[in-house]
Amino acid sequence: MLHTVLPDALTPELALALAGAERLTTCCQQAHTLWHAWGPPERPALVLLHGGSGSWTHWVRNIAPLRDAGWRVLVPDLPGFGDSDLPAGCSDVDQLPAHLHSGLQQLQSAGQCAVRVGVVGFSFGGMAGALWLAEHPQDATQLVLVGAPGMGLTVPERIPLKAWRHLASADAQTAVHRHNLMALMLHAPEALDALALRLHAANVQRDRMPRRRLSSTDIVARVLPQVQARVSAIFGEHDALYRGRLSELAVAMPQMAAHWGAWQLVPNAGHWVQYEAAEAFHAALLAVLGTGA
Repeated sequence: MLHTVLPDALTPELALALAGAERLTTCCQQAHTLWHAWGPPERPALVLLHGGSGSWTHWVRNIAPLRDAGWRVLVPDLPGFGDSDLPAGCSDVDQLPAHLHSGLQQLQSAGQCAVRVGVVGFSFGGMAGALWLAEHPQDATQLVLVGAPGMGLTVPERIPLKAWRHLASADAQTAVHRHNLMALMLHAPEALDALALRLHAANVQRDRMPRRRLSSTDIVARVLPQVQARVSAIFGEHDALYRGRLSELAVAMPQMAAHWGAWQLVPNAGHWVQYEAAEAFHAALLAVLGTGA
């Protein structure tokens, strides 16, 4: 059995909590997707999909509590990110459902995943989850969208992200990473700790799908009526993607989904809500999902 190599940046407590993760590989269209798994395979499965320019490490503060709540936690590096291959011709989220569907089927056939599955998608991963379950409604019974774009609601001011790849010095790149984390991902300055910075810096270097454009459209709003899973949403109170418009989104989403679950707003948190306010996020998520056991 292969095991996931944990980032050196993890605190000793997190490293201990995440130790022993299984490293699983699936293949679709000659591209390999890497999955990380915690908890016994016979448990109900919870698939966590990370955000854009990310990897499985977007969920480092959430995996152990969900495993301890009774789930088999499966966290892929989405195709084109982390240690997964970039499939030929894949340039945006609309080409990911085939890989996620095929990967889940392969894991289930190998006895690595139960039939009962829930999907939780963060940001870009929320878009991927919605498109996946619209195309393959039998794959999961629940979908939780966390800070998901693609709803057709824009904010007046563009999020001021800065480029970094052209910068020669590590210090200059780090300064930009700090700026971008506070501009998009986090709300409170104290949330930008050493772990968040190192995870982010490692993740963006492995982003091989840089020209994604569908997040600025209404693609998720258009497919939600096709999703047969129960759909719920969790957003940070200060999510930069919806600054000033979260109240509109809270009204709109139940009307979009064919099978609506619940809306959860986490106070004092930004876009990367599951990292910045992990305990409040867990309470919100478990209230939506119930326990896995």
